[in-house]
Amino acid sequence: MEIITSQKNPKVVSWRSLRDRKGRRALDAFLVEGVRMVHEALSSGFSIQSLLLREDFQPSFPLPESVPAFVLSEQVFASVCDTKTPQGIAAVLDRRVLPLHGSKLIALDGVQDPGNVGTIIRTADAAGLDGVLLSPECADLFSPKVLRSTMGSIFRMSFSFPASLPSALYDLRSKGYSVLSSQLDGDPFFSRKDVSSSFVLIIGNEGNGVSDAVKKESTHHLCLPMRGGAESLNAAIAAGIMMYDLIRSY
Repeated sequence: MEIITSQKNPKVVSWRSLRDRKGRRALDAFLVEGVRMVHEALSSGFSIQSLLLREDFQPSFPLPESVPAFVLSEQVFASVCDTKTPQGIAAVLDRRVLPLHGSKLIALDGVQDPGNVGTIIRTADAAGLDGVLLSPECADLFSPKVLRSTMGSIFRMSFSFPASLPSALYDLRSKGYSVLSSQLDGDPFFSRKDVSSSFVLIIGNEGNGVSDAVKKESTHHLCLPMRGGAESLNAAIAAGIMMYDLIRSY
């Protein structure tokens, strides 16, 4: 393994650039941190460019000989990672995901909080949905906080990044999908009718909700009941309730 002790090393400079969206796009790569995420990546079949190990780290699982591994000094490793207390292992992967497929989908319409985006993806994976559509206004799927929040579900879910979410929903509707817009002025969610077993649930922006253009492409406009004093729910919490209930129906 090559040992790197300088933060000016060209490889270190490129790895450090993966902390921001511009760098990830320029290198067409992203970085995952921590034992669980790296183990998930190694088990996923995704293309891994490099493994990065802090000099004092001892892996608890075998590392593939086919993937280049680099040992970094503590200071250099910390400069590459986004977390304040990195666990000692990271991996650089090609910026690829599984292409969208399946009949049970969720679409994020301008969900901007990285924690919400990652948590919704993780919950969709747990509930048994197949894929996620992300509008251009969403938080970057490959950002460190989104990746951490997915807890590895990024490697199991399928994704689409349509330039126009309304157009993508129109295409799905024309294929027989029910398109469910979650909105505060919608019909009662638990009394919904005529929802196909092929559906796409839409979660809107934290402040503004589902956009008007997306609402126009929806077959259903639904709202969770608010029997208490709260006016709304966190986007990820609302998504989780609806996803599990939709899956329970089929």
